[in-house]
Amino acid sequence: MKRNIIVILTLLACGLTACKPGANQGKMETRLKIETTAGDIVVKLYNETPKHRDNFIKLAKEGTYDGTLFHRVIKDFMIQAGDPQSKNAPKGQALGRGDVGYTIPAEFVYPQYFHKRGALSAARQGDNVNPEKESSGCQFYIVTGKVYNDQSLLDMEEQINQMRLQNVFNALAQKRMKDIYKMRREGDQDGLMQLQDELIEQAEKELAGKPRFQFTPEQVKAYTTVGGTPHLDGEYTVFGEVLEGMDVVDKIQRVKTDRNDRPEENVVINKVTVLED
Repeated sequence: MKRNIIVILTLLACGLTACKPGANQGKMETRLKIETTAGDIVVKLYNETPKHRDNFIKLAKEGTYDGTLFHRVIKDFMIQAGDPQSKNAPKGQALGRGDVGYTIPAEFVYPQYFHKRGALSAARQGDNVNPEKESSGCQFYIVTGKVYNDQSLLDMEEQINQMRLQNVFNALAQKRMKDIYKMRREGDQDGLMQLQDELIEQAEKELAGKPRFQFTPEQVKAYTTVGGTPHLDGEYTVFGEVLEGMDVVDKIQRVKTDRNDRPEENVVINKVTVLED
């Protein structure tokens, strides 16, 4: 563990500068058709993520998505769309900063819904400016991902558990920064190492009573067969999935892109419509 601590004390000192549960039970899941210049994609929205569901329906009915582009495409990862600024954007213009003036609180329904191939998820700004992981009010992505083997998932589980320990360690170290600065000024390396050992032990104790992160059997089955992007789980809200048109999604993910991951030839969303049962 000591060798796995990413941010040691010395570096820390130097570098610091909606709806109620059950309200939608039995409600039919809403389906929408995303008509694009590459073909049509039919998605369904989860009732367990009502804020994202209702917002997506609202934007579709208002025509917000009509004429926007799939502006960020990364093969074996995802295709992203929904930037209002992408409408009529000149070729080569960097996109992805557009919004509708609001964000949506995260609605993690994990591990029930995760980033399997075909998952419909909300884009968002990074943790440094968005620690609550709130979603963009309009931008979304569809997962393509890749297939993993069992060992890769085991390795990922270990990395996630190590990062959880790292985060607890960092939080504890932040509370002792006065001591750390004092020992650094005095050149007390032995004191720093002793404190580091104490904080590691304390972090391990804090996590001892909590279950280790582990992929569910459903996740393992999905990620080792159809694939996905497991490292995004619990970080971005998954609010729906593709029902029809994954061949269109695959067609889009294979287009040629520029250095900003924008397709060189525009892939346009002509219209998004709510399908009536």
